[in-house]
Amino acid sequence: MLAKDLSNPYNASSKKLQRTMKFSLAKQVLLDGLNKVVGVVSTRPSMPILSNVLIEAADGELKLTTTTMELTIQAKIPAAVETPGAFTLPAKKLQSIVREMKDGEVNVELKGNAVTVRCNRAHFKLYGLAAEEFPQMPAFKEAREFEVPQGMLNKGLRYTEFAIANDDMRYVLNGIYTCFQDGKLTLVATDGRRLALFENELEFPESQQVCLILRSRAVPELHRLLGDTGNVQVRVSADQVSFDLGDTLLVTKLIPGNYPNYRQVIPSRYNERIALSAQELNEAVRRVSLLAAEKKNTVLFHITPGVLEVQSGSADVGEANEEVPIEYSGREFSITFNADYVLAPLKAVGENEVSIDLIDASSPGVMRVADEFLYVLMPMHS
Repeated sequence: MLAKDLSNPYNASSKKLQRTMKFSLAKQVLLDGLNKVVGVVSTRPSMPILSNVLIEAADGELKLTTTTMELTIQAKIPAAVETPGAFTLPAKKLQSIVREMKDGEVNVELKGNAVTVRCNRAHFKLYGLAAEEFPQMPAFKEAREFEVPQGMLNKGLRYTEFAIANDDMRYVLNGIYTCFQDGKLTLVATDGRRLALFENELEFPESQQVCLILRSRAVPELHRLLGDTGNVQVRVSADQVSFDLGDTLLVTKLIPGNYPNYRQVIPSRYNERIALSAQELNEAVRRVSLLAAEKKNTVLFHITPGVLEVQSGSADVGEANEEVPIEYSGREFSITFNADYVLAPLKAVGENEVSIDLIDASSPGVMRVADEFLYVLMPMHS
């Protein structure tokens, strides 16, 4: 391969590659490829090479790879390769140059340590670093392997990513607990004040079942790459997982440790259940929360048969309220929530109908969408 092992980036390979490379491709194809991989590039990397994108040209395609050492993304795009080769260039700078070019064919040629990039009448010369310096793609040994529908995993990430913690003390909460077990895909995220759970039936070999903690840095990148059709191949080893979409590969290290027993925080009973449109509640809470007190940002739900009244206000600004029709015939009562914590799941579920299970004003509420999504939210106390 090109370089040193990912686990030991300072163990340079003695093999030297030829410092030539030449290829051409459409501007938009190159830009689309760069857009897939540049998101992981840090503005302050631990090593200069981590600011670069590795470009490998051979066999009618380019491989574009970026890495943070914990998260790696590789995209494959078609190209007319005249001279095979490999080199690295500043990723964000190259992306900016290609983005500003007029549509047309981009011609790229490497000589020595300089790369010329031409498109129409524009001409750029960029200096980079040798491909040998770039960390090698991680190798998977004794990995579990199976396929997951992209749409299912995509939805699961959308339904849970907003509840990921950012906690230095409980590091295992800084990701999504992802379980391929008992014929189901289960995704869980919690920050201690709320919990989001997505669950859906999934067929996979029983021998391959596994649970892992997907680190938060990888979640938005994976979510961005996934589509709504087709499958993604998942490979899991002891400390990392890869998601192969055919033309794009994402590899990330896992969060070590044991995830807490999330089932025990889900209320096993409820006294009242209301059903309503997620979109109508979302819009009402967004409007009413405009006058919520800035420090607490709370909204009060006043519930009566057939009507949920959303209220907020502060002594300095004023008051707001809006009624939302609901399916409910129980007793009258009120409960207060953080507005942002209510809006996050509502935005994720879109136009679905939701039900909200409540015990009393001081106990957690549970929002549900059919049998696939559950959201536990602690109430606010004055």
